[in-house]
Amino acid sequence: MTSNLKTPQQLSFLSILSVILGFLLGHVYDRQTMMSSDEILNQVKAAFQREAPIEGAWISTHPSERRQFAIKNLVYYGGITRREDDSLVQYEFMADAKTGSVLSVNRL
Repeated sequence: MTSNLKTPQQLSFLSILSVILGFLLGHVYDRQTMMSSDEILNQVKAAFQREAPIEGAWISTHPSERRQFAIKNLVYYGGITRREDDSLVQYEFMADAKTGSVLSVNRL
């Protein structure tokens, strides 16, 4: 009869491998739950177009880490240009990468 007990080295290796695999799978899952920059830009453009026609728009393709006090999150930075009272006005926005929520809009 053979024993199914593992040696301490095998158990240590399996434990370390499980932790690493869990970390990597969590990281991949976290990245997959983010919205794409194009989806977010389309949402912001649709909101701005309800008020006035848009002349141009841009968004960063890679999210940046934003830290405000103890809160850290990934955000996309972008901009919108539209015509208001016969002149071009630029807006800069910041949107949460996971939810697509616009966190701030600044008129330049």
